[in-house]
Amino acid sequence: MSKIPENIIAKALETPNLSSAVVSAHQESLLESIKEASETGLIQPILIGDKEKIEKIAESINFKIKNLNIINKKSDVDCAIAACNLAKENKIKIIIKGDLHTDVLMRLYLKKEFGLIEGRRLSHIWHMSGDNLKKSIFITDGALNVNPRVDVKLQILKNAIEFANKTGLKKPKVAILSGTEDPIESMPSSIEAREVMKLANKENLNAEVFGPLALDNAISKYAAKIKKIQNEVAGEADILLVPNLETGNSLSKIMVYLMQSCAAGIVVGGKVPVVVPSRADNKISKLASIAAAIIASQD
Repeated sequence: MSKIPENIIAKALETPNLSSAVVSAHQESLLESIKEASETGLIQPILIGDKEKIEKIAESINFKIKNLNIINKKSDVDCAIAACNLAKENKIKIIIKGDLHTDVLMRLYLKKEFGLIEGRRLSHIWHMSGDNLKKSIFITDGALNVNPRVDVKLQILKNAIEFANKTGLKKPKVAILSGTEDPIESMPSSIEAREVMKLANKENLNAEVFGPLALDNAISKYAAKIKKIQNEVAGEADILLVPNLETGNSLSKIMVYLMQSCAAGIVVGGKVPVVVPSRADNKISKLASIAAAIIASQD
C-alpha cells in the first residue's frame, strides 16, 4: 500500500488552510480526500457542485461542512466556470478536479476571459514516491501534452525544475528520455532529446540536464557504469522528461500498480495549479496531489 511522503505534507503545511476550489465536489471518494485535507489543515475548501448531493455524501462520511462555502451548481461546465472565476478574482490558490472530465475543466481554464494563462505552457507533473524507490522521482509530461515539440519540451522541463526546486531540490538532475543514449536518426526522440539538452544548457537552468538517456541509464548507476556513460545525471536522475504522453502515462502507472508508488499529479504553468486525479486514484494519491499543488502555489 502506498503512503504519502512526509516531506511533501510538511512542505505543504508551510502555507496551511489554503483556499481551494473543489470542482464538481459531489463524489464520495473525492470528498473523503477533501475531508482529510481539511482536517489536516492543508486546505480551506470551497465546494462547488450539486449542494444536495454534497450534503448527503458529507453526512455519510461524517464530514462537517456546515461552515464551508458551498456553491450550488448542477452542470460540470457551470462548476468549472465558478472555479475559474474564483481563481480570476484571487479568491483561491488551487483548483481540485472532482466528478467531471479533465478536458471540460482544462478547456475552460484556458479561456482568455479568465486570465489564468500567464505566458507559459501548461504541463502535468507526477511526483512519484514509495518504499520501493531510493528517492522521489518526477515524471513529466504524462497527462497533458501528447507529443510535444522541442520548444514545448523545454517549457515542460522548466515547469518541472521550478516545482522540484519548490519541494527542496536545489539543483535537480534531469534525464531526457529516449530508447537509447545515442542520438540516432531512426529514433526521432533521441535527436530531440539532444536538442532540448542544448537549449536547456544555453539558458543555464537551475538543474543538471542530459539527454538522450534510456530509462535504465537514467536511474541505475550500475547500468550507466556498464555502458560507460559518465555525466552528472546518469544513474541519478530526479526528473524524467519523457518523449510523449504515452511513455509518461505508462511509466507512472507501472510504478503505481507494480511498485506500489504514491503518485501525486498536478497541472502547472497557469495562475493556479490544478489537481486532476484519475477516477481510479486512491485517497492517498489524491491527498498527495493536493499537497503537491499547494507546494506548486508557494512563492
